[in-house]
Parts: sequence; C-alpha cells; structure tokens
Amino acid sequence: EAQLVESGGGLVQPGGSLRLSCAANGFTFSNYAMSWLRQAPGKGLEWVSSIDSGGGRTAYADSVKGRFTISRDNAKNTLYLQMDSLKTEDTAVYYCATGWKTTAGYFRGQGTQVTVSS
Repeated sequence: EAQLVESGGGLVQPGGSLRLSCAANGFTFSNYAMSWLRQAPGKGLEWVSSIDSGGGRTAYADSVKGRFTISRDNAKNTLYLQMDSLKTEDTAVYYCATGWKTTAGYFRGQGTQVTVSS
C-alpha cells in the first residue's frame, strides 16, 4: 500500500525557517515527480512546488519563489521542502503528493501543520 508521511511542521515566528520531510513507501518513489501542496484555513488546496523524478527540474508558485526550496533523495525515498523567510500567510497544512504542478496527484499524505505567528 502506497504511503506518504510528512513531518517537520510546527510553530515558527515570521522570518523563521522550517524544513519539511516526506517519507514515501509502497511505490517506486524515483519514478514519480513530486509536489508540495498546502491548504490554509478556510481556503482551497494550493500547489506550492514540484520536482521531477530525477531531481533536476523544479518549479515554484510565485508566492514562495526565492524563499522555499524543494529537493529529494531517491536513495532514501524522501522529499524535502526548505522554507525560509516564512510569512504569516504561509500558515497552512502542508501535504506532499505525487505529480507535477497539480493538486490532483495519485497519492497524497495526511499533512503537517505549519503555523507562522509571533
């Protein structure tokens, strides 16, 4: 059974940093492009960033470009999101999912809460 498990969320002050991780198992992780999505309170699911299967191509939403960095380690079946210069509007539940620049990926994790507040 395919499984994606996010970790690394928490409470951070504006301007701070967090690193999210997503552990994958039950499918061939290295065959899939992967994405980070988020859902803020009262809002819909938003695409944040994607990385291709080999890690050589990345894409970012304009709202996070220059502040967030997506990466992956196919040997460890793990996806990462380094989040710097966090803003209050980054507060959301963050999900990892399969797929390239889509919120409709085949597999999606349960999410990890990120709260940016002073």
